[in-house]
Amino acid sequence: MNKNIILIGLLCMAVLFAFKKMEKPVLHVIGDSTVRNSNKETWGWGTPIADLFDTTKIDVENNAMAGRSTRTFLSEGRWDKVLQSLKPGDFVTMQFGHNDGSVPDTTKEGRRGVLKGTGEETKVLTWPNGTIETVHTYGWYLRKFVREAKAKGAIPIVISMIPRNQFKDGKVLRAGDSFGKWAAEVAKQEGVYFIDLNRIVANKYDVMGPESVKAFFPGDHTHTNLAGAKFNALSVVEGIKELKDCPLNKYLLKPTLYLIGDSTVKNGKGKGDGSLWGWGSYLADFFDLNKINVENHALGGTSTRTFQSKGLWDAVLTKLQPGDFVLMQFGHNDGSPLDDTARARGTIKGTGLESKEIYNPITKQKEVVYTYGWYLRKFINDAKAKGATAIVCSPVPRNPVRNGVMTLVVDNYATWAEEVANAEKVGFIPLNKIIKDKYAGLAAEKVDAFFTEKDHTHTNELGAKVNAASVVEGVKALKTSTLLKYLKD
Repeated sequence: MNKNIILIGLLCMAVLFAFKKMEKPVLHVIGDSTVRNSNKETWGWGTPIADLFDTTKIDVENNAMAGRSTRTFLSEGRWDKVLQSLKPGDFVTMQFGHNDGSVPDTTKEGRRGVLKGTGEETKVLTWPNGTIETVHTYGWYLRKFVREAKAKGAIPIVISMIPRNQFKDGKVLRAGDSFGKWAAEVAKQEGVYFIDLNRIVANKYDVMGPESVKAFFPGDHTHTNLAGAKFNALSVVEGIKELKDCPLNKYLLKPTLYLIGDSTVKNGKGKGDGSLWGWGSYLADFFDLNKINVENHALGGTSTRTFQSKGLWDAVLTKLQPGDFVLMQFGHNDGSPLDDTARARGTIKGTGLESKEIYNPITKQKEVVYTYGWYLRKFINDAKAKGATAIVCSPVPRNPVRNGVMTLVVDNYATWAEEVANAEKVGFIPLNKIIKDKYAGLAAEKVDAFFTEKDHTHTNELGAKVNAASVVEGVKALKTSTLLKYLKD
């Protein structure tokens, strides 16, 4: 009897131990409204950041609360609730500062203010009900969060506050002399990870400029909309990736680079049938596939219009996550007729808002057809709405060799692709020009050898590899693009 009880006890302990081992770690996010906001128009980055983690391996809990400072997050018992749930292997990211700056007193505004700096100074307050409160420095509160998290076996990560939408002389104002500086000091003193989010985001804002940044802030200079929150969440992930030895890195989702386009990007099934190859079949060779996935969704015969009307774009769009990339190259089939009985794939020339209603003999329905630029803009804006980065490529040139003579001509679709990319403020790769410049330095017979004998558009393996390398040259020229970091050394 006693032996059975002992065996049952040991079995229960083994099951409990196994369950504990299976329990996922949790990323606890704490902060103010810039991390979590309940307003329908404004969002904090702590909500969309969950989409950037593999939630089959880690849970993400946003415990931030609007209007809180380090002081009130502690005094209201919010930190105690987080602390009670912490277990070894969990993570705690903390970003405060926006509400810590007021003079500490017992008024509505002053109730959340803290003393400046990271020292041990205090200020004793007596509330109207007789309660005594000792107010500390910003650094003191952060140290308390850090030390208590470490005592529970969790891994704290201190984050400097995101910058507000405040510019001076074309540069965004930073917190490097105040809360950003103090957050860094605490992290260094305590020997914990630090992400200088203020710097990462401010550097991007400086490049974007005041007008573009304004689109992230719908009501004031502090709170972002969903697009701005996704932007900041991606910036936090950049900071996590900079922490090379931080174990949180292994729980991040790998981003995906999606390629969309026509047969010059992917021919047939992308396996070289008929010796025809698109450059998308070789682009993955240039990327570190331990850090990023590359998926070629291009399809031969499509234009910007039919890639959308046939549902090919929707299939990509449903998979897009914040932090992904969409590299697009169209144009070879957009010059076709709008309503021919063969494919009905053409688009209106240019980048304007013109449209034309036609009868589509393929679908046997009426269809409104737009310009090449209109369809490109839709790809771009749809990708942006999902938190992905859109990059436009001008179409690769066709074989310029005729009867042994090479003639390089202007491609209007290359011009229009650039116009759209510039107008939408997204990355642009002048692929047409990059490749033509290479052709210009070669003999006509060498250029002719890049193409199949069947037509003047489709490359063979050698030509596709030249084009893929040219795409990578274009990526490297996008100096501010985060796609750069995924290229092989």
